[in-house]
Amino acid sequence: MQVNDISRTKSAELYEKAKTYFPGGVNSPVRAFRSVYGTPLFIEKGDGSHLWDADGNEFIDFCGSWGPLILGHNHAAVRENVMRVMQKGMSFGAPTALENELAELILSNNRFIEKLRFVSSGTEAVMSAIRLARGYTKRDKILKFEGCYHGHTDSLLVKAGSGLVTFGETSSAGVPKPFADETVVIALNDEEALQKAFEDFSGQIAAVIIEPVPANNGLLLQTKDYLNYLRELCTLNGTLLIFDEVISGFRVGFEGAAGYYDIKPDIITYGKIIGGGLPVGAYGASAEIMDHISPVGSVYQAGTLSGNPVAMAAGIAQISELLQPGFYDKLNAKTADFVSDIRSHVAEKGYELEVFTIGSIFWFAFTNQVSITRADQIDPESMLKFKAMHRELINRGIYFGPSGYEVGFISAAHTQEDLERTKTAIFDSLEIVFSN
Repeated sequence: MQVNDISRTKSAELYEKAKTYFPGGVNSPVRAFRSVYGTPLFIEKGDGSHLWDADGNEFIDFCGSWGPLILGHNHAAVRENVMRVMQKGMSFGAPTALENELAELILSNNRFIEKLRFVSSGTEAVMSAIRLARGYTKRDKILKFEGCYHGHTDSLLVKAGSGLVTFGETSSAGVPKPFADETVVIALNDEEALQKAFEDFSGQIAAVIIEPVPANNGLLLQTKDYLNYLRELCTLNGTLLIFDEVISGFRVGFEGAAGYYDIKPDIITYGKIIGGGLPVGAYGASAEIMDHISPVGSVYQAGTLSGNPVAMAAGIAQISELLQPGFYDKLNAKTADFVSDIRSHVAEKGYELEVFTIGSIFWFAFTNQVSITRADQIDPESMLKFKAMHRELINRGIYFGPSGYEVGFISAAHTQEDLERTKTAIFDSLEIVFSN
């Protein structure tokens, strides 16, 4: 059944004013709602699994600030620890015991890293990991994969050319060509291209960087065999393997994709999930590799707000919750049941739709392909169906990220009632999408 569009009067007014202050009216491009219908929603409040916008509309949220809110919005333990620490001051530019406490929680429960460094974002973590890899190996070239996003650092804002193995072509104005020429780009899930890249650039590749769970351009799940092959090639060629776990870290399990696949990368990057959604990131590796970072090593990296006490307080509270027995078993089972019910409905109706999932991450792909492992397997025209579904879901009080290339997240705060209501909204929305 068709429903009326929600009121966006106040959001629209705020957006018009924002356009006089910010490029495109936003401080991050996807927020502009260019890929979906309507004016961007200006959010006023979040609590548990729900959001409220400036017009008073209430939504069940499956974006979760793009993933880090694994406990939901405004979680009591996170909020209370932040408020307790804030009363003592919010930034010192000096060490605090909170940094030690969060680092110990992470490192004592992670087999894959021995030391880490906190930074202020996932992009900064990746940028620093790349510099560390180059400094450690004394090589310059980086290999990345089409369909994996690693933040907006210059050398990684590149896309593939038309060949099997290509130098990166800049995907943003302002990125000098010489920067892109230090980045080799190949397709995911292509062992021939991977082998050829190492042959063509023998002894030159400092690091291969990959999202082991590519989740920024759809959910392009890779096989363990392919990731193992990548690990073996890197070891054989003296190249460091970087797992960008800004999304998958602490999301598919406490040890992230490294633990899920039981593959040890050389460097791992993490994002805002380690700070309960506050601006924070980290990169980690063996003690031997990390000791190449200043002040003990020659690879420089610094940050005034690195290890910010408020972010550390939020992280301590959130990570402590994630370490509770059975946390991931319960969350992942809840997600699996949700996805299974949607798949059953889709199969019964004969819709051209697949739902991909891992851990508590899911993605809707309007396709009849049962496996999508590469960016070029996504039909851009299918995004029109997502655009229509997004409008129907918004009007039914369900909030997904405003792009069909983005994944959804289930949090510990989502109740069975939330999920049942969401499934009904999805079924009703799909009926309209496919009837049109």
